[in-house]
This record gives sequence, structure tokens and C-alpha cells, in this order.
Amino acid sequence: MTAPTTARKIIIDTDPGQDDAVALLLALASPEEIEVLGITCVAGNVPLSLTQKNARIICEVAGCADIKVFAGRDAPLSRALVTAEEVHGKTGLDGPDLFEPQMPLQDENGVDFIIQTLRAAPAKTITLCPLGPLSNIAAAFQAAPDIVEKVQEIVFMGGAYFEVGNITPAAEFNIYVDPEAADIVLKSGVQITMMPLDVTHKALTTRARIEALRDLNNRAGIFTAEMLDFFERFDMEKYGSEGGPLHDPCVIAYLIQPELFTGRHINVEIETQSDLTLGMTVADWWRVTDRSPNAMFIGDVDADGFFDLITERLARL
Repeated sequence: MTAPTTARKIIIDTDPGQDDAVALLLALASPEEIEVLGITCVAGNVPLSLTQKNARIICEVAGCADIKVFAGRDAPLSRALVTAEEVHGKTGLDGPDLFEPQMPLQDENGVDFIIQTLRAAPAKTITLCPLGPLSNIAAAFQAAPDIVEKVQEIVFMGGAYFEVGNITPAAEFNIYVDPEAADIVLKSGVQITMMPLDVTHKALTTRARIEALRDLNNRAGIFTAEMLDFFERFDMEKYGSEGGPLHDPCVIAYLIQPELFTGRHINVEIETQSDLTLGMTVADWWRVTDRSPNAMFIGDVDADGFFDLITERLARL
């Protein structure tokens, strides 16, 4: 007789990206807290042909080739795709020596997988963890409104308020790529937790933190250190910081150790019309409007605890 599991059932929706890769490794190294039902890929940091390949590479690095990986949307809902090779390199995972993954890509479309998995689940039992543009999630909600009530929570990386923008002066990349999708998600009525730049820019890869991962001397630790050696250089040059921000692992760390994070339950709206501020997350941090709160907007993280968690978990792989 097996003990009842209390692991949170999640679908990770992702566009790997080095920081997405670390988030995937953290999730796959934490089966006691997290049950990964599947990984759906979306176009974002790099095109879909690369994000679906990169997700499978990371599963193999983690020794988890049995995880199901799906390709979802190759473009935003109604816009041309914007990518970020200048940050992540032409592969999306520049840094380590990459290889052709042997595990298969699932035949089913990622959006269909999200719909069917939620439809088959009891109400409020599956958490969605988007790490890239919200195109797949919004497309699923539009195609099957009945699944919205099945979602326990959406914990996603995106947006900014005090840190404003990283792709335009006003917008964070994930939201900017598909602002209409973000608008649909934030208006869905689902419980939402956001990891904006305000918190992720406090989770910086210092040299000591990268070396601690390399010193694990396992495949996942060395692969991660080599990814972060490449990844941090862009943000260090841009912001003058001592390391690059590890954005996406904040989503998974929050599910494992929520006490590492603090934030406020506030209203967040998405700008979808303005040429000047397209994709801006207008966060009512000071509660100056009467708009109803729709998201837990995370503002701070215990960075040492965050990196200790990543290092301790990757040591298990």
C-alpha cells in the first residue's frame, strides 16, 4: 500500500530559455512536492521548433525522459512573434554543449493536452505554471471555457511594476509578446500568483551561486552552471548587476517553499491598445483604484534561500 501523495499536480507551459530550463530541473527534482503532468511548449524566447526541443533536452538532463512534452502555439493569439535570441542565444540554451534529444515529442497539440487534462480532473486540482508568453493558456481558455473552473491556481512569470520593462520601456517580455493572451488570463477569475521582474531581479546568479551548482559535479549541476555562465552576461551588461536574474525558477520555488516570497493581492490590468505602453502590467500596488484584486503580485524573495533550494534539489538529480 502506497502512502497518499500530496504533491501538487502541475502543467508547466514554457519557452526554454536558460531560466526556464532551471525551472524545469527544479520541478523534476522535487517529486514530493510537485507532480509534473506534462510540459507544453510555446513560442517565445525562441521559436516553437526550438522550445519543444529544448524542453526535451532538459528532461533528459534531469533523467526524466518519461515526461510528456507537447508543442503548442507557434505564435501569439493575434500578433507576429517577437523572440529574444539576443538574451538566450540562437538555440535558446546557449552555453553548454547541446545534443539531439532521444525522447519523443507527443503527437497531441499542447493546447489540446491542457484542455483534455483539465476536463478529466476534479475542480481546482491542477495548477498551471506558465514560464513564457501566455498564448497556450489563453487559447485553451478561449476554446474550452468549461476548463477554467478546474484550475487550482495559475502561477506565472511575467509583468513588472517598479522595474517597469525589459523589452520596451513599459513592458516585460512575456506579457509584451502576447498581451491579449495575458489579458484573457488575468480576467479569467482563476486564482493567480504573478512573479514579475520586481521579484525576479532580486534572484541574481552571483559567481558563488553558479560555482555551487558546478561543484555539485552531476550532469544537471554542470549543465546549469554552463547555461548560467552564458545567460548572466546579457543582464550584467544591461543592468550593471553582479549577476543575471533567474526569472522562471521563482514560479517553481514558490510552489515548493512559498514562505521564501512576499507580495500583495492587488488588481493588475494589461495594456493592449497603446503603441507606447503595449504589454504594460498596470499594477495597482498602492490600491488607488476601486478595481477588484485579481492577482497575488510578488514583490520580494529570500534570494539566499531561493538559491539554496535550487542547489539542494539539483544535487538530487
